[in-house]
Amino acid sequence: LKHSSHSNTSAHSKLPPHSTDFLENMATVDKVVKYGSLGLLGAIASCTLVKTLYELTRRPRNNFHLRTITDLSPEEFKYIVHLAVKVKAYPWLYRSAFKDKTLLMLFEKVSLRTRVSFETGCTQMGGHAIMYDIKGSPLGKKETYEDTAKVLSRYADIIMARVMTKESIDGLADNASIPVINALDDWAHPCQMLADFQTILEKRGSLSGIVMAYYGDCCNNVTYDLMRATSMLGGEIRVVCPKMDKYLPVEDVLKECAQINAKTGGKVVVVHDRLEGARGANVIYTDSWLSYHISEAEEKERLADLDPYRVSSDIMAVSSADSIFMHCLPAKRGWEVAADVIDGPKSVVFDEAENRLHGQKAYMIWLMDRC
Repeated sequence: LKHSSHSNTSAHSKLPPHSTDFLENMATVDKVVKYGSLGLLGAIASCTLVKTLYELTRRPRNNFHLRTITDLSPEEFKYIVHLAVKVKAYPWLYRSAFKDKTLLMLFEKVSLRTRVSFETGCTQMGGHAIMYDIKGSPLGKKETYEDTAKVLSRYADIIMARVMTKESIDGLADNASIPVINALDDWAHPCQMLADFQTILEKRGSLSGIVMAYYGDCCNNVTYDLMRATSMLGGEIRVVCPKMDKYLPVEDVLKECAQINAKTGGKVVVVHDRLEGARGANVIYTDSWLSYHISEAEEKERLADLDPYRVSSDIMAVSSADSIFMHCLPAKRGWEVAADVIDGPKSVVFDEAENRLHGQKAYMIWLMDRC
C-alpha cells in the first residue's frame, strides 16, 4: 500500500490534511482496481477509504432532539437508564465515545450541576464542551432562531440549551441540523429524568412498580417530566399540592399523561391531603419553592401557601418502608424539606445529583450511536 499513492506530492502540498488523505486513498483504490487485486488488499483499501470519508463527515446530521422525556420511547428511556448504570460502573469503556466531538452549551439560566456534569462528561469521553452565556443576548432576539441554529450546526456536534422558555428550545430544534438537548426550559427537564430514574433503578433494583409522591409547587418543568416519565414506565405518580390554580399541573400535561397511561397502565393523581399523598409511596420527591426571578414579597406568599406541603418526618413515616427521598437540588432546608429528611437515611439526593453526570453521558453515547 505504501507504494500505491501518487508521486505528485507537490500537487497535494497545498491541500488540507483531510483532502490529501482522501486523494491518497482514492489513488490506492485506483491501483487496486487497475491491478485486479480484489482480495485482502482491496478490502483494506476500501476500509481505509470508508474510514476517511467518515472522518470527513463525522458530525451527526439528523433532526433528533430531546425536548421532553417523551421524545424517547419507553423502551429507549429504559435502555438509556440501564446504560447509565453501566457507564457509571465501567467509565473506562467509554473514554473515546465522544472523541473529537464538540458539545455547545447555551446558558440563559445558570446552573452548577448542569454545566459541571455536561462538561465533565464530555471530557471523560474524549470530547470538548464549550459554555456560552446567552443571558444578555437571548435566542431569537438579536438573530433569528433559524440563523443561529444553522450557524451552530456548522460548528458543533450537539447543542445543549438551558433556557427560560419552550419557545427557545423549539426555535433551535426546528432549525438545527444537529441534535438539540433541552437542559431545562419552562415545560420540561428531561436530563433530570435520566438521573432520577437511574437513581430509582439503583436503589430499588427495578423501574417497575414505582409509586411516586411529588410535593409542593406542581406547576413546573420537573413535575411535568416526572409525570410523563412515570407514566411511560407504567407507574403511579401523585402530585400533592395546594388546591390553587397557580400550583396545579396544567391541563395539557394531564391530558398528555392520560394518553400515555392509556397505553402503559400508569396513573396520575392530583392530591391535596399531605399525608394521603405519601401513604404507601416508595419515592417521595420535592423541588425548590424558589427561583431567581421570584420577588421577596412573592417568596413570603409562596411560603405561606406551600408550608403545609413541606416534606417532613411525618410524611416519610406513612410512606413505604423501603421508600427513598429525592430532590433535584438546590435545596433550602426548612422550606420544601425538613433537614432531618434530606440529611436522613432515606435521602438519596447526592447519588441523584451524581447521576446527572452518568445519565447525560449515557444519553450522548446512545445519541452518537444512533446518529
